[in-house]
Amino acid sequence: MPQVVRSRIRALHGPPPVAPLPHRARSLADREAVAVLHRAARVLLEALPELTDRLVEALREQEPAYRAAMESEPAEIWQEVHHSLRHNVASLIQPREFREAAHRTSRWIGESRAEQGVPLDAVMHAFRMGGAMVWQDLVDDTARRHPEDTRLLVHVAADVWNFVDEHCAVVAEAYRQAERRLSWRRENQQRLMTAALLDGTARISDLPDAAAMLGLPVHGRYAVLAVAGARAPHGTGRPPLDLAEGTPALWHSAGEVELAILPLGTAPVAFEAEPRCDGEDGTAVAPADATEASGTPGPPGTPGASRGELAALAAELTAPPGTRVGVSSVVDGLASVGDARRLAETALKACPASGGTVLLDEHLPAALVVSSPGLGTALADRVLGPLDRLDPADRDVIIETLTAWLDSDGSAQRAGTKLYCHRNTVLNRLRRFEQLTGRCLTRPSDAVEVSLALAARRLLTG
Repeated sequence: MPQVVRSRIRALHGPPPVAPLPHRARSLADREAVAVLHRAARVLLEALPELTDRLVEALREQEPAYRAAMESEPAEIWQEVHHSLRHNVASLIQPREFREAAHRTSRWIGESRAEQGVPLDAVMHAFRMGGAMVWQDLVDDTARRHPEDTRLLVHVAADVWNFVDEHCAVVAEAYRQAERRLSWRRENQQRLMTAALLDGTARISDLPDAAAMLGLPVHGRYAVLAVAGARAPHGTGRPPLDLAEGTPALWHSAGEVELAILPLGTAPVAFEAEPRCDGEDGTAVAPADATEASGTPGPPGTPGASRGELAALAAELTAPPGTRVGVSSVVDGLASVGDARRLAETALKACPASGGTVLLDEHLPAALVVSSPGLGTALADRVLGPLDRLDPADRDVIIETLTAWLDSDGSAQRAGTKLYCHRNTVLNRLRRFEQLTGRCLTRPSDAVEVSLALAARRLLTG
């Protein structure tokens, strides 16, 4: 009999039965066995403190996950083990009176251990260790006091171990429910904190906690993406947008727009400086700044370095057709993420309706127009209004030519190539524009107004 008991103890880590064994009518031997079980359980209740000490010590030696809790709050752990043993042993004697109380205790332990982060396997192991110790004490006490009755315990062994498995199932279910609640609470806290950062309403005193919760540095460099026109697939929490491999992004849904916080670290990537303009003979003119000419970025946070870093990020960004993406400037510190969000949404407004990616730093005039739509519309009406008196087709040709000329840095030759016409045709159309509007395209102030007016017409009035 002792050998049978020991083998059951060695099988503690086996999976619990899928379903309880079918109920069977008790024989006379079963009833005698129940009486023997009750007698031994009463003796066990009287020695419960000593049993609790042994189980706590066994847990300390065999279950590492419990050691930290025992060192920090030994009295609480002892009371918890004692409480659980008392209700469970009492349930063996009076199941109707103590079964629900025992279940409540097991549920409470499962929930508490989930909140403390103790692995479920460790909790289940602790319960089975307790069950094995109780069963062994029942057998040992009967063998010592009434050896002739030891064989009768075989008739109730299955019942006792089904009882242990039942409580393991109660603990596991309570643990998993608590885990789901904790996970939902954690995700909700992260979502609220992310929203506060993007809204700019996070308190300075909360930033360290937010950084720890979201895994972001307080003093890092950040940019924000604003994405529209591509809905997040169900359950993913982010739009179907692919960033460069290894680019971290914290996504947040804000109505029709999906936002992503991009931590950029502390040092920008290198980039190649572009020439400022073309010379008279069409050759590139090198930048005057020696650092810019070498293609080496300035210190972290400098405008040139930030633009190059974001340009590299945008170059590897892929999105479905029709998706509009606005990329903010780089900002310093977690406290400035709200500013980056507003800059990203401004860049998003400057995106063509057909889709595309707009870096705010590369489209500042357009961003200036969309950030004040009333003034932008007024400027477009003032500068381009005289063209509206023309036939629509004639007006559109002039606006198309003017746009191509500005996009070609004032080169009639390159504008003609884009428009499939002679450079003289381009110049004639530009002179006609000047006659209709009273603007002089060689005057810098007029050229700026025309450029902004065209941007306003394109972005605000379609």
